[in-house]
Amino acid sequence: MSHPLPIIRVGANKMLPIQPIGAAQQEQIKSASNNYIALSGELYKKTFGTIDIRFDLKGRAAGMYQVKNREHRIRYNPYIFAKYFEENLTETVPHEVAHYITDMIYGIRNIRPHGKEWQALMQHFGANTRRTFSYDLSDIPQRQYQQHRYRCHCQTHTLSSIRHNKILRGTMQYFCKKCGTTLVCTNKQSPVLL
Repeated sequence: MSHPLPIIRVGANKMLPIQPIGAAQQEQIKSASNNYIALSGELYKKTFGTIDIRFDLKGRAAGMYQVKNREHRIRYNPYIFAKYFEENLTETVPHEVAHYITDMIYGIRNIRPHGKEWQALMQHFGANTRRTFSYDLSDIPQRQYQQHRYRCHCQTHTLSSIRHNKILRGTMQYFCKKCGTTLVCTNKQSPVLL
């Protein structure tokens, strides 16, 4: 199923679709990522393997370090990079590489995601240690999630599909913080952009 391209408003009546970054910019990002990995190798006197770098991330995040089935990868959002290329090259790329390196050195379960080890590496990179950035993402493609309506004795609640499925599998129960009763599904769902 193809998704329509997001629209950027230009001038009074002109609208242009935002395009994801092309191959040349992807190579520039991969090169910058590998340079930060090499810089980390010099700092820690260790050789770090290359990491799978993908440009398939969608939604509100510019980048993500991910470990799945013992495979390490960095995913970048090609639409956010297209709109804010220089900012993401200098902030998001070192941010995600720092997650990879601190995982390799300390183990992902042994440290806080943006803890002192990650911050020290970011400072070594000369990068900003902020965890999030404020960009206008109104024209960036967003992932659509289903939200499910639940009721208790005092109000209506909205639960994500993840929580809804846990309830259906019988692995989780959710309670209202206000009245303390168990939440019950009303079988109404609505799409929500996140």
